[in-house]
Amino acid sequence: MATSSKEIILKKIRQALTNQAPLPFPGSEGNSAVVTPVTNDLSILFAEEFVRLLGKFAFCSDEKDLKIQLQQLIAAKKWTKIFCIENQLNKILENPEPDFDLKDSDASITSCEYLIARTGSIVLSSAQESGRTVSVYSPIHICIAYSDQVVFDVQDGLQLLKEKYKEHLPSLITFATGPSRTADIEKTLVVGVHGPKEVYLFLVDKQG
Repeated sequence: MATSSKEIILKKIRQALTNQAPLPFPGSEGNSAVVTPVTNDLSILFAEEFVRLLGKFAFCSDEKDLKIQLQQLIAAKKWTKIFCIENQLNKILENPEPDFDLKDSDASITSCEYLIARTGSIVLSSAQESGRTVSVYSPIHICIAYSDQVVFDVQDGLQLLKEKYKEHLPSLITFATGPSRTADIEKTLVVGVHGPKEVYLFLVDKQG
């Protein structure tokens, strides 16, 4: 079952990659409905939107598969300084605590609060163990999430955050949608100016 789900998701992602949009929400103005009905599995919908916004997506059948795929990526990119201060992630990945500063890292790894399928966004908060800076100041951000963290729309994610933290809502909640980008310079799209130049999302199947 896990293999079949993985094949379906990867096929959908390959199709989405052939039609990438250079800017987010290019058709946001007009008379069409902003929110469309959910017709796909939420994980597939998130993957499609995420890769359209230049994110790099990997689906993992379980945590063992996650570890293998992440190690392959690190080896292929020849990264040697992986910054991760979340104990649970370091335990899963068998990654040692960093003995270097974030500014000297090749890439950082964090978890997230939720994933927004409709916009392909990663929801992060200051209440996470990694804090508010790890996902922003490293040149490469690697986020690890699970399929049960995917929700359809922003309001769904905010509602779950309210239920999770109750009266102690985090002081900072961030919706990261793909790598950093700006078109302020002569209306030319530039990626990686105000944050990570690349964002990877490893989605682990919770049903596997």
